[in-house]
Amino acid sequence: MIYQVIVDISNQEVDRVFDYGAAFEVPVGSRVLVPFGRQKKEGFVIGIKEDSSYEVRDIERILDAVPPILPEMLELARYLKRQNIRYIDSLRLFIPAKLRGGKVRILNKYLLSLADGVDAEEVRKKLRKGADMQAAVLDALKNGAKYESELSNALSASAIRTLASKGFIKRELVEVGRMPVSLPAKQKEITLTDEQRAAVDAVLNGQEGVYLIHGVTGSGKTEVYMTVIERMLAEGKTAIMLVPEISLTPQMLGVFRLRFGDKVGVLHSGLSDGERYDEWRRLRMGEARVALGARSAVFAPVQNLGAIIIDEEHDASYVSEGNPRYFTADIAQFRIRHNKAKLIMGSATPSLESYLKACRGEYHLITLCNRVNKREMPVIETVDMRRELRAGNTSIFSRELLSSLEKTLSAGNQAMVFLNRRGFASFVRCRSCGYVARCRDCEVSLTFHKDDNTLKCHYCGKQYKMIDKCPVCGFENLKEGRTGTEKVVEELQRIFPKARILRMDNDTTKTKDACYNILSSFGEGKADILVGTQMIAKGHDFSNVTLVGILDADLALYYSDYRSNERTFQLITQVAGRAGREQKSGRVIMQTTNPNHYVFRYASRYDYKGFFEKESNVRETTKFPPYTRIVRLLVLSKKDECAITAARKLYETLSALKTETYKKEIIRVQAMRAPIKRICSNFRFQVVVWVSLGSEELLMPEIYKAASEATARDVTVFTEINPQQML
Repeated sequence: MIYQVIVDISNQEVDRVFDYGAAFEVPVGSRVLVPFGRQKKEGFVIGIKEDSSYEVRDIERILDAVPPILPEMLELARYLKRQNIRYIDSLRLFIPAKLRGGKVRILNKYLLSLADGVDAEEVRKKLRKGADMQAAVLDALKNGAKYESELSNALSASAIRTLASKGFIKRELVEVGRMPVSLPAKQKEITLTDEQRAAVDAVLNGQEGVYLIHGVTGSGKTEVYMTVIERMLAEGKTAIMLVPEISLTPQMLGVFRLRFGDKVGVLHSGLSDGERYDEWRRLRMGEARVALGARSAVFAPVQNLGAIIIDEEHDASYVSEGNPRYFTADIAQFRIRHNKAKLIMGSATPSLESYLKACRGEYHLITLCNRVNKREMPVIETVDMRRELRAGNTSIFSRELLSSLEKTLSAGNQAMVFLNRRGFASFVRCRSCGYVARCRDCEVSLTFHKDDNTLKCHYCGKQYKMIDKCPVCGFENLKEGRTGTEKVVEELQRIFPKARILRMDNDTTKTKDACYNILSSFGEGKADILVGTQMIAKGHDFSNVTLVGILDADLALYYSDYRSNERTFQLITQVAGRAGREQKSGRVIMQTTNPNHYVFRYASRYDYKGFFEKESNVRETTKFPPYTRIVRLLVLSKKDECAITAARKLYETLSALKTETYKKEIIRVQAMRAPIKRICSNFRFQVVVWVSLGSEELLMPEIYKAASEATARDVTVFTEINPQQML
C-alpha cells in the first residue's frame, strides 16, 4: 500500500504529492512524521494507491490518535488547488496552527476529592493538634472536588501530600477544557413574528441551496438563525455560524450558549492556543455540534453538516487578503454542496453581487421589513460640516451632535460615536518643507498615536518614536493630519469631563479578552459613550443606546475602489442600526462634507433597493462587478526589477490570450503599479483582467496557469477575484 503525502513545507517547489510506504495501516487524513531528504518532517496523508513509480521510504509514525483532517476537507483542498492555492496552505487552514510541531496538547490536571467512604468530620477529629492546614483541605473538599494546583496555591501542598499518603483523599488525572469567555445573555421569552416564522419555514421547507435574508437592523435575523440551527440539531445534523468581527463573538457566544449550552464550539484567532485547540477538538470529536466564529470557522471539522450561516454577509472581512486568499462564501458553498446542506446569508445591506443573484433567482430571497420591537428605524439627520465651518465651528463635532450628546447623557442614556479611522492623527507633516513621516518598509504615511507617543504603520505594524521636529529642515511646528478615534475620545473627555468613555478599535483590542471587557462594561452601563471604528458598527445590541454619531461619513467615499459607494452605504446603515433597538427611540446624526451625494440620500431613508438600482446602473455602465468579474494578479517582490519583469510577462501572456483565443471572454487587460507601491518591503505591481460573466470556468485555469508561470524564487503572484480593495 502506498500513501500519498503532502509534506508540511511552505514552498512552491515541494507542494506536490510524495509517495511513502508504511509497516502499519495509516488512515487517510492522518498527520504523520516522514523522512524527507536528511530531515524528518510532518506531513498529511491525502490518499492511498496500489503502487509507486519510484522506490519509497516508510512513514515513521502517526502523530494523532484520530486523523485531524476529514475526507470532506481533503476534497476541499483539491478544489482550492485548482484555484492556484497550494495544498499545504489549504491543509494548514483545517487544523489549529499550534497542533503542528506538537506545540499544544490536551491540558490535564489532578483533581482532588475525599476518598470513598471518608467522612471529613471524623478524620478531622483524628488529626494531631496544630494540623490546621490538613483540616482546611478537608473542609474545602467537603463541598466538592478541587484541582490540586489551585488548592496547593491557596492552602498547602504538604498537607495535601500527607492526607493522600494516609488514604483520606484521592488524586485523579482529568482532562480540563479551556473555555473561551462570553458576554452573559439575558433569558428572553421569544415569540417569532410572522415575518420571522415565514423566514424559518422558507429555509426549513425549501430545497438545498443558498438563502439570502435581507432584513433591516433589529429585525431578528439572529433568532431566525438559531431556530434553523435548533431544527438541524434535532435532526442529528451540525451547523456553522459565522460572524464578521471577532468583537461580535463574545456577545453571540453568550446568546448561543444560553440556547444550546456546551454544544457550541468557538473558533477564531482571538482565542489562546489552548482554547482554540480544545474547541477544535470538541468539534472534531462531535462533543460540540455548532461551530461559531469568524471567517476561519468555515473550516470547522464538523460532520453531517446541515446549515452554514454567514451573518452580515456583505462584510469585507469574509475575504482573506493574506495567504492563502479565499472567499468564505465560496468555501461555504463547496461545503453545502458536499453535504447537501443549506447556506443562509443575512444582512441589512447585502452585497450587490448577492442581491443581484437573489433578484435573478440564483439565491432564494427572504425579506424582513420590520424591527421585532415594532419601532420605526432611528431617524438619520444629515449635518453639512461645510456650513458648520462657515459658521465658525472648527471642531470635529457639529453643534447638533454636541447638543444631542448632552441631552442623551442628562437622560441617563448611552451614545455611540463612529469614526472609521483609528489613532490620534492620520499623518504628521512639516508645515515648512512638506515632509511627511513615512514607514521605511511601506509606501504609506505613519499614523500618530498619542497614547504611547508613537508613529505606527497600519500596514506592516512597525512603530517609530514620535518626532518633535522635521528631520529634513528642523522646523518644529509640525501639523497633525485627519482626526482618529484616539483624538475623538480626548475631545469628548474635555467637553464632557464627567462622562465615562470607552474606545474600541484595533489598538484597544489587541490583548486577549479586550473585546469582551469593553463590550461587557458598556453593556452593563459602566460607560456612557462608546467611540469606535467599524468594530462597533454591526451586530451589537445595547438596549440603552439612543444616539449614534457618525463622524466623517464620507471618509471611504473617495477611495480608488469601485466598492467605495457600496461600503459607505453599508457602514452608515449598519452603525445607524445600533440606536433604538429596544423600547427607547433612537436618533442618528451623520456628519458629512458632501450631503448631496446619492449615497447619503438613500442611506438617510434606509432605501437599500433605491441604492441598489442606482449603483447597479453605474456598475453595469462601467463594466464593474457584479456585471463582470475582475481578476487581479498582484505581483510582489523585494526587488523592483523582478516585480516589473514578472508583471510585464503576465501582461503579455494575458494580452495574447485576449487577442488570440478569448476575444469575447476577456474585456480588457491593464498592468500598473499598485496604488500602494510598497508594503513590508515588497514592491507591488498588479495586472487586472476584466472577464465577462459565464466565462470563468473556461478562462480561470488559463489565468491561474499564467500566474503560476510568473511565480519565481524572488516573485510571488496572488490571484484575487473581485478583490475587496484595489490598494
